[in-house]
Amino acid sequence: MKKSDIIISVELDENHIPEQISWAAKDGGVDHQVTKAFLFSSWDDEAKEAMRIDLWTKKMTVDEMNMFFHQTLASLAVTYERATSEIEVAQRIREFAEDFAIASGIRD
Repeated sequence: MKKSDIIISVELDENHIPEQISWAAKDGGVDHQVTKAFLFSSWDDEAKEAMRIDLWTKKMTVDEMNMFFHQTLASLAVTYERATSEIEVAQRIREFAEDFAIASGIRD
């Protein structure tokens, strides 16, 4: 069995607020990628609940966060449809993503 690692590094300021976030996944061809935000979700099978890590740097603007969330919501629709074949529910997620884009000022 092969093991593959994804490494997330977070540099914090004196108040423990992220200054810089980077990640690496050598098997995926990523040696070092700097990013302003990182969302990680995992499923705890015993507790039957989602666990998550949400990180963003001080340099991330609200406009960038709006775009990040819109793109994340849109990609969740794709993932959900692929995982469940629930086309109608995935479409509702897509519609919500578009409503979010309008409400946040990304789209008119």
